[in-house]
Formats: sequence, structure tokens, C-alpha cells
Amino acid sequence: MSIPLILASQSKPRRDVLYAAGICPTIRVSHVDEPAALQTAAAKAGITVDDLTVEQRVMILAEAKAQAVHRAYRNVADTAAAATGNRVIAYPLRAAEVEAEDTENTENTGSEDASDSAIDYSSDRIAATRDFSGVNMPTVTEPISNIIALQPGLTRSTVGPLIIGCDSMFLMDGECYGKPHSAEVARERLRKMRGNSGELWTGHCIIDFATGRVARGASRATVHFGDFSDKDIERYIATREPLEVAGSFTLEGFGGAFIDGIEGDPHGIIGISLPLLRKLAAELDVEWTDLWNVQRGEIAPESADAAGIAMAGKDNLPPVENVHQPGDGWVDCACGRKHWGTNGASGILLARRDPATGKVTHVVMQHRAAWSAEGGTWGIPGGATADGESPIEGALRESYEEANITPEDIEVVGSYREDHGNWAYTTVFAFEKPGHTVEPKANDDESMEICWVPIDDVPNRKLLTAMKTDWPRFAARLEELAEESNCR
Repeated sequence: MSIPLILASQSKPRRDVLYAAGICPTIRVSHVDEPAALQTAAAKAGITVDDLTVEQRVMILAEAKAQAVHRAYRNVADTAAAATGNRVIAYPLRAAEVEAEDTENTENTGSEDASDSAIDYSSDRIAATRDFSGVNMPTVTEPISNIIALQPGLTRSTVGPLIIGCDSMFLMDGECYGKPHSAEVARERLRKMRGNSGELWTGHCIIDFATGRVARGASRATVHFGDFSDKDIERYIATREPLEVAGSFTLEGFGGAFIDGIEGDPHGIIGISLPLLRKLAAELDVEWTDLWNVQRGEIAPESADAAGIAMAGKDNLPPVENVHQPGDGWVDCACGRKHWGTNGASGILLARRDPATGKVTHVVMQHRAAWSAEGGTWGIPGGATADGESPIEGALRESYEEANITPEDIEVVGSYREDHGNWAYTTVFAFEKPGHTVEPKANDDESMEICWVPIDDVPNRKLLTAMKTDWPRFAARLEELAEESNCR
């Protein structure tokens, strides 16, 4: 099993460099306030931001990004480790009704499932979970603490995941350049750059989540630009490529033709230095080859695959920024359907209680994006479990990324795992902590809406197939958990 790597950046070029080198990272954006981070570091050193060298700036920001993601994962791990209550495991495929149905289908058709034998499972309609309503499923109940103690994940990791933060700046004629953000600024910079040379600096910070150890370093390369024309500049700006990259140029894109030469590490110009990362990983006693999780020559999956949905037409395309992450992928499930998540999937069913009575009043629900499987239905925020994390940790991570459910503000009080053999979905039950408030919102394009829904109104919504099947038992379980909590 490879050591997972988390990239604290949504930069596609950085991600592509890693992928081409055999590493598919988990992407976790840091959302660091860069000017504030520089101001804080400068004030601590007793100087102004203008006094910081370009090397100091990229190192400060790289570590700030890595530390922000490290804190976010620490919150996930701490909340998962503090989970209480029981885990119920249900085995629908072992139910007598299901076994009889499957046996009948096999006898009649010679196939595993007659109703699905000629179906394209990649379509939205068929990606729905099989409906097990009315099925008397065998179950096993065990303390959730046993699973946390025994199950691989962040809370039991002895090495990794490695969290990488990066930041790049361009130094020319003694002035530091970050991203221009606007055509006007890019135009001014590109005119200064033609026929000139400058230095591209990239700071790198790696944190080993398991130990908290940190390694830092910076990459530098000198870039020599050609004598391009004003028309070249205008056409380059029209591509919008130079607007959101450090220094207003790229080596691997449209801007590559305007670079006459490079002295130093070319990967550093793209924003992530492989040789430097290898050395920093070694400082943390991690072999670079232990990070490999991609087969040689394997092509990075398209965004449609990363979204886990079928392409139902041009109006239902997933966001272009969606990228494949470890744990993403379709599983040919033993139930006769395809399910998303090579390690299974999980989600958070977060409930709010009345402060006076302790009874559940609302739950957080997700109105699923039109392009997703069963798009337009309501369910709970969640997704595929990533490499190196447990289902509870995956649910906490996904619910924050999708719905802004902050793990430090909730307490896990139980779970329900529907186990299909080679695939399973875990529903994690949670309450807001006393005195804490969760403000759910759609953090990405996977939701039309995220909101608190009155518990009595849930059955009135158009529910995801699995949620429609499970809601009666989930509502009863939440009521029981609330009563248990009141008795403590």
C-alpha cells in the first residue's frame, strides 16, 4: 500500500506533474489568506513585507498552506477518534428475499440479475443504489470504538499522509511578481519580460501527518524570454492562461513558445519540484517510490470520471475543475449495480437538537447537482473514501469540502454501514456539539443547495434512492441517539 499524498493546491499543472511521476494526490485547497500570512510573518520578524526576500515569501506561504491543510485533517482525525456509540452493519445481499430474487433471475436467464442484464450501468438512472426497502436485512452491532481502534485510517497512521504546500513567485529586476489576476497587469508585466530574464522561485513544505514532522525547501530557476510582439502578448492574454499563474507565464502551456531557455529545475517553474520533493521526503524518512500509486503510462482520468457520473448531455457536464483523486472510480458491485468509490463511500447525517428538549429538529441535506448520479434528488453530503482514511474520516472530510460541516463543531454518535461485500456505504450519525453551530453551505459545484431541513419535512423531498429506503430507520435511530444523549 502506497503512502497517501495530499496536495494543498488546486493547481492542475502541479497535479499533472505529480501524476506523470506516478503519484495521484488528494487535492485539498488551503484557502490561506496570503497577504495576511506574509504580514504576520513579517511582523513576527520585526520587519515589513517589503523587506521579505522572494525566497522568504514563497517559503512562508508554502508552509502556511501545508499547515492549514494539516489542521483541517487534524480536526477530522480528532473528531473521528472521539466517536461514540455503535456501528450497525447491514448485509442486504444475505437477506432471504434478495437471495430468492437473485436465484430466480439466474434460473430464468442464466445471468446474475435479469432486470439489469442488458442495462448500461454508467447512466444516471441505473447508477442508483438498488432498492432494499421492505427487505429484512441481517445486521451486526458493535461498539464504534472497536472499529476506530482496529481500522486503518488517519487516527492509526504511523507514517503519512504527506501534505505538500507550494507557492511560486517570479523575481525580475528586483521586483516580486505573483499572479496578475487582470489583463492590464499581465500586459504590463509581459512587456517588461520580453527579451529579459528573471528567476522563478517555488517554496515547498512537506508535513508528515502521522508524526507532525516538517521539511522545507525552495526551488529556483532562471528563465530567459524571447522577444515576442505586442500581438503575441494580446493573443496570449486572450487565452487567459497568464492571469492566474505566478509571473504571468507558463512553461507547459501556451507560454512555453516564448521561453528561449532555462537554467535550473524546469519542474520548479511549473510550480512543484520533483527532485526537491524527493529530498524533502527523505528528510522525513519516506522513500519517494513509496508514494507511487499510478501505473506507468496510465492516463489521468477525465473530470467526468472524477465526478463519478455519466455524461447525460452537454447541459449536465461536471465542473471542469473536477479531478480524479485516490479512491475515485466505479466498482462493479455484487448487488448487480455500479457504485462510486473503490474504497467504498460514506457521508454525514448531521442532526440539530432542540436545546430545551434535546429532540432532533433538523438535519443537513444536500440537493444534488443535476450532473451527478440521481441528480436533483436530496441526500446527505459525502463521497468516495480516499486512500489512507477510514469511512468516518472520509465522511467528515467530504462533508466539510462539500457542505461546510466543520468537524470541530460536531460529535459522531454512531454509524450505519450497508455492506454489499465488495463495496459498502457508511452513514455517519452526528450532532452539533452543545454550544456549537454549523452553518452549512455549498462549498463546491456538487450541490444545488445545502441546508438544514426540518426532520418532519425530509420524507416530503424527492430523496436519493438509498436515502428513501433508509430514512425510516435513520429517523428512528436519530431519535434513539438523542434520547441516549439526554440520559448522559
